[in-house]
Amino acid sequence: MISSSVSSLVVSAVSSGDVPGAVAMMGRGPAVLETVSAGYPEDTVFDLASLTKVVATTTVTLALGIDLGAFAADFGPALSWVGVTVRHLLTHTSGLPDTRKFYQWCTDRSSLLASLYSTPLVAPPGTQVTYSDLGFIALGEIVAAVAGEPLDAAVRRCVLDPLDMTSAGFALLGQAPGIPASPPSRFAAFPPSRFAPTTEPDTGLPPLGVVHDENARVLGGVAGHAGLFGTAADLARFAQWWVSAAGDGPGGPVPRAMRRLATTCQTEGLDGCRGLGWTCPGDRYDILGGTWPGTSVSHTGFTGTSLALDPESGLWVVLLTNAVHYGRDATAVKALRSAVHSAAAAAYLRLPPAGPAARRAGQPSSAIPSRATLVQRTVRPPAHGGRTGPGA
Repeated sequence: MISSSVSSLVVSAVSSGDVPGAVAMMGRGPAVLETVSAGYPEDTVFDLASLTKVVATTTVTLALGIDLGAFAADFGPALSWVGVTVRHLLTHTSGLPDTRKFYQWCTDRSSLLASLYSTPLVAPPGTQVTYSDLGFIALGEIVAAVAGEPLDAAVRRCVLDPLDMTSAGFALLGQAPGIPASPPSRFAAFPPSRFAPTTEPDTGLPPLGVVHDENARVLGGVAGHAGLFGTAADLARFAQWWVSAAGDGPGGPVPRAMRRLATTCQTEGLDGCRGLGWTCPGDRYDILGGTWPGTSVSHTGFTGTSLALDPESGLWVVLLTNAVHYGRDATAVKALRSAVHSAAAAAYLRLPPAGPAARRAGQPSSAIPSRATLVQRTVRPPAHGGRTGPGA
């Protein structure tokens, strides 16, 4: 049996005190080839941070069939940026700045969204790549408007439940003013011990189950750029589905052809290489360092999380660590991340593709989930100017 050096890398990083804990899962197609945990139990729930962008917001946008060419402004009068499309938001080419510390002057959801919508573009849409939290916050509001329900409810209905991601969801921070009603968080019954610490010790905030991103906190824990929590097994199920052939026909959540489009560079000729949500090889945020095939994509989260997959070979790697509990110096986490992905590629890319009987994450034997929960369609904004989402 082929094994990688990932286990020794993870155990060494934790035992040396460089990171407080880590859980890694690797596989190819439906097969889970290796699972490693150190410092945290395998079923630990992590703040996934910006993995929210691809696992939740990008995927639900595609699942709902939202027209990528539609103008953001058509979904609500507050989204007034001229010329910005849904595709621009997904590819980080909207012209919006990277981030703003809204939490320093905004006290609730309504005031933060008002500040977001009044933020001017720093470049014409489609002319440069600027990784932008702001664009994905806006995209989350578009999803809520189209779905007719809060973002967290839409993600749960369209993505998490169909893929049996049973420990994944948004950790709501209570029904603060301006936050629409949502179904009860699935974390309500989880003991605190299930969560990796999500805040630094000196913040004065509860250390477990509270989203680390400050803007997401003001938004009540539900936002298009951050706020999703989950386990390594949840992300493994997501990766298994993404690289599979599931969804070639009606059903999904997202057809295979659209998933392949999402992992293809959409920003040729610009100063970055982005798919729909995903980071492609050659982008400044690419974490795979040329050791994976050119068809691979990845994404990271500020809290120390990462997800990488290759639709062609079927290889995928989930690495969940904690880059915020010891402070915000992520040097050790980034070094571990680079080493883990290189080791996984070296060990597992030479294996033949896994067969349909291989083990699926968290279950003894099962096929990739493929039950239909949505009718695929293209959603365009109504001619009268669009529905308004929460706070829009």
